[in-house]
Formats: sequence, structure tokens, C-alpha cells
Amino acid sequence: MTYFLNIDKIKFEGSLSTNPYAFKFYNPEEKIGDKTMEEILRYGVSYWHTFTMNGSDPFGGGNMIRSWDKFSGMDLAKARVDASFEFYDKIDVPFFCFHDIDIAPEGSSLRESNQNLDTIVSMIKDYMKDSKAKLLWNTANNFTHPRFVHGAATSSSADVFAYSAAKVKKGLEIGKELGAENYVFWGGREGYETLLNTNMKLELDNLARFYNMAIDYAKEIGFDAQFLIEPKPKEPSTHQYDYDVATAHAFLQSYGLVDHFKFNIEANHATLAGHTFEHELHYARINNMLGSVDANQGDPLIGWDTDEFPTDLWSTTLAMYEILENGGLGRGGLNFDAKVRRGSFEPEDLFHAHIAGMDAFAVGLRVAQNLIDDKVLESIVENRYQTYTEGIGLAIVEGKTDFRKLEEYAYGLSDIKQTSGRLEQIKATINQYLLKAFAN
Repeated sequence: MTYFLNIDKIKFEGSLSTNPYAFKFYNPEEKIGDKTMEEILRYGVSYWHTFTMNGSDPFGGGNMIRSWDKFSGMDLAKARVDASFEFYDKIDVPFFCFHDIDIAPEGSSLRESNQNLDTIVSMIKDYMKDSKAKLLWNTANNFTHPRFVHGAATSSSADVFAYSAAKVKKGLEIGKELGAENYVFWGGREGYETLLNTNMKLELDNLARFYNMAIDYAKEIGFDAQFLIEPKPKEPSTHQYDYDVATAHAFLQSYGLVDHFKFNIEANHATLAGHTFEHELHYARINNMLGSVDANQGDPLIGWDTDEFPTDLWSTTLAMYEILENGGLGRGGLNFDAKVRRGSFEPEDLFHAHIAGMDAFAVGLRVAQNLIDDKVLESIVENRYQTYTEGIGLAIVEGKTDFRKLEEYAYGLSDIKQTSGRLEQIKATINQYLLKAFAN
């Protein structure tokens, strides 16, 4: 059955195209540096937002028009697989991602749930034989069901800990079977509301125990995917244990896990944590922890995780700058963890949204590469910190001074000269580079 009957494969037509079903800036075969756009950007489609989201929000029910929704149960799960691979082929992406309950409904028992997963995984595996779309990452949904009301690996219930471990065990097995490049741990409810009834030390210790068990089992079954942690602040817990990259990094360092994980960084989660997207990417990069990206954006006027498709060219440019400086994303990719707006309820809107996001990051890639080629930001930063390349600054950097020597040096300072950061000029320069990208 064809689910997107009137839509052909989306192709690159250039910036002058008026075809709404064409890429204007994303040319998968175009080389940026020594790699193609497709090789650098490694786009992925999120199964949950694209094929299971129905448009409901806290104030209204589902309104999305999806022809596969006429089915139910396992028939619906199978129809979604059919629709998904048709979509991957037509939007021309190399990757997709899913949670376990995205692809198969939970049964009346864990055993039945796993049987449902086996059926759908077999179906996905058959489709993958003839499709370019591969599995970027999979994960277990350990947050939606009421059993996870107090968390999963950090739950106050040992039974929930065990149940969560069983789900992740199955997820690791599925990842191995489908050749996943990564496996993501998103602790949607790994946090707490109040310390009045929380043993934080036990919960954090248990989370580390859980991760160590996952590492051990992946080794046991020969699953060599990169493990990723996806930070997110608040929502739903008041205090999330993986609040941001720095917090999660400190946790990994504290428990000796830093060599086993990298981060899957989401733009909207960064802004909810009070950071810019590029801040989170940069922190992960300089600590060699940047693994993959959930590409979206949030609405600055709304205080929750809106998961909008990314169209902010400033944001995509600065994000791609960090990714290129990282040497790419390695086994990671740019997964569109984004959903169409509730008012964009027709099936065609799924294509328009992905085209917009893919074009936005393609522009960002081009501009970021030009900034790097011309050493624009590199030169600005080098000049700003020039005093640390000679004299007393070099002695500080090389550890060849101490407080006594610095005091003696400071006594001899009659005037300290400061230089302007010229932030407005820098922003204007980036605007120039953005406009040049469109001119070309």
C-alpha cells in the first residue's frame, strides 16, 4: 500500500526553485571539504514524531490526518513500518531512530511486548535489505507508562529497576540485530520533585549500576554501538539528573563511566536548560563527548519542549561550526526530533517540515565551512587571548609561575589595557557570510 501517493522522491533543485517538494540548499552529493553533504549531515527521521504523533497537546486531542491510523494494534504497527520506509525513500534520508514502543505496542506482559517487538523488528530488518535507511539509534521508552511514575533506573522501586533493565536488555539486542550505530539513554523521569522523600545518593548510585550493567551486556552480546546520554532539564521532574551536558559529564566522571559514553544533544533541551544550542555542543566537543544531535528548536515564548523543526539559520550555522570543528559526528547524526505543528495536520506537511529542516542545516553547513576556511572566528579568538602566548601569560599557561611571582609582576603594572570584544562586528560578519551563501 502507498501512503504518500502524490509525492515523488524529493530532489535538489537549487535556491531558485519554487517547487515545495524540492530541496533548495541540501544537495546530498555536493562536497563540502572532502565529504558530501549526506556524509557530513547524516540526517535521520524520528519514528515517534513522524509516524506515531497524533497532534494532541495539553489542551486538545489528536487531529493529524494519517491514513495508517485506520488500523489498530499490531496491524497499525505494521502499517507504520510500511509508511516509514516509503517516507525514508522519498525524503532520501540515510537514517531513522525509534523507541521500542514507537514500533510495537506493549502487550499484557513484558514477554508479550517482546514478542510484538520481534515481529516488527523482523519486518524492519526485511525493509532495510532494500533501503538506504539504516538505524542511527534506538532506545527504550522507560518514562511513559505509569510504572515509571518515580523513574526507571532511579525509581524507588527495585521491581521497576528490574523491569527497566529488562527493557534495555531487549533494546540492546534489537540494536545489534538491526545494526544500530548508537544506543541512546534518555532518562525522561530520572530525577526527583523534592528531597523530602528522596535518597539522591542511592538513586545516583543505582543509575551508575544500571549503566554498568548495560555496558557489560553490550559487550557480552557483541553490540559495539556508541552509547549516548541525552541531557534534558526539568519537565517532567523538577530536578533531572541529566540536566545538561556539564551535569551529566560530571556524573560520568564521578562514576568512572566517561570512557563509555558520549552525548546526544538536543537543541530544545539546551534552551530549556538556559543554554544556547552551540554552548552544549561546544562543551561536549572540548571534552571529546559530542556524539550525536537531535535537531530541532523551541519557541522562546513557550516554556516547554515544543520540538519544532529547525529553521533558524543562525542556530544551524553555529551548530554546524561546532560539529565541523569536532571533525563531524562520527557514528552520530542529525536526527529530526521534531514534530509538525498541530495546525500542519496533512500528510504532506511531514515532507515540508523535513525539507525545511534539511535545507536549514545545509545552509548552516555551507556557512560554517566558509567561516572555518577563512579562519574568521579562529582569528578573533586567537587575537583576544594573544596575551597568553607570550610573557607572563605564557608562563601562566605553561605552569611556570606562582602567586608570589604574579604578585611581583602585578606590582609593576601601572595600567591594564583592555581590548574590545567587538561582538556586534562579529555578528555582522556572520550575517555577511549567511547572505553570501544565498547569493551563491
